[in-house]
Amino acid sequence: MSSVSFSPLIPFQPDTSVSAAAAYTVPIALGDRSYPIHIGAGAFADARAWANLPKAQTALIVTNTTVGPLYAAALQDAIAGVYERVHVIALPDGEAYKDWLHLQRIFDVLLENQADRKTVLFALGGGVIGDMTGFAAACYMRGVPFVQVPTTLLSQVDSSVGGKTAVNHPAGKNMIGAFYQPERVVCDLNALTTLPPREVSAGLAEVIKYGPIADLSFLDWLERNMDELRNGHTGLLAQAVKRSCEIKAWVVSQDERESGIRAILNFGHTFGHAIEAGLGFGTWLHGEAVGCGMVMAAHLSERLGLIDAAMVARLTAIISRAGLPVKGPQLNDPSGLSNADAYLSHMRVDKKAQAGDIRFVLIEAGGSAKMGVAEDALVREVIEACCDG
Repeated sequence: MSSVSFSPLIPFQPDTSVSAAAAYTVPIALGDRSYPIHIGAGAFADARAWANLPKAQTALIVTNTTVGPLYAAALQDAIAGVYERVHVIALPDGEAYKDWLHLQRIFDVLLENQADRKTVLFALGGGVIGDMTGFAAACYMRGVPFVQVPTTLLSQVDSSVGGKTAVNHPAGKNMIGAFYQPERVVCDLNALTTLPPREVSAGLAEVIKYGPIADLSFLDWLERNMDELRNGHTGLLAQAVKRSCEIKAWVVSQDERESGIRAILNFGHTFGHAIEAGLGFGTWLHGEAVGCGMVMAAHLSERLGLIDAAMVARLTAIISRAGLPVKGPQLNDPSGLSNADAYLSHMRVDKKAQAGDIRFVLIEAGGSAKMGVAEDALVREVIEACCDG
């Protein structure tokens, strides 16, 4: 197993002055690819969030059929003074549509409107829209600018930040993609008020993960405030989004392309991606699969002697309080594989696997994490212990 070393992170200090009514900027330091994350309620109407956008004649807003009717007009108004032509495409909503076929529709609209290489794409939606729009921007004419405008909790705290873009393949999640940084990220906290409870819970999974991998003080705060966060307390959600972005910026600024420390952000994702692929993309929300995957990864960490049973119980409890599943589903593989072997089969396709070895993010006592491997027999034991039935 290889430990990851990195510069110290200042522990979380709750700040009651942080509120949804104020505006905050978290920088991502990547040299000439650096950019700001603008956070605040009413960011669509805040001129500071849209100042100094890339110059072009044409912009394309990529959204979905759920988010578009709610926020596309507001985004059009925000950028209308910058771009002569603003086009909109609304894709179907859901992980099931994060594929090459629907990515092609973005290219079709760009070509039909004779979009040039200065055209700016705006990703208005959750993680699916952000990933697809970013990948389209990376590919079209070998790269055009794009802006992330995340409207779900999960995308505001995780997927919109850091430049990971992709579509799914039937064999695995996010297997076709590129590292491609946005020009900026604009998080309007008002968008969180229209989220259904299931989406709020899914987003909280990605918030919770930052605690055990990097900042136990943040985990302490989440435990004290989980019920109000789940109920949509705007001031607390503002603190959660801001702190999550700070931690992700701290990680990504050190390791843009996941050659070291950035891998810890995948805590729970190896098991979680297997759940998503095994059930069929869209059956469980990504955050639901990650929440359950964190429980499984915590059990594996305990069996490897890295944490104690109390930490497993603590993490399981907060994930459950967030409204997330803590028991894995049975994966009914059509080829007749057992449940555990079906999980292992999907995990071998995971992007973190190397030379056939499945690599896991394992948590350690004290709020840190590292990459490691485990014998298949041990992983099978964890899967069977953590799954329903």
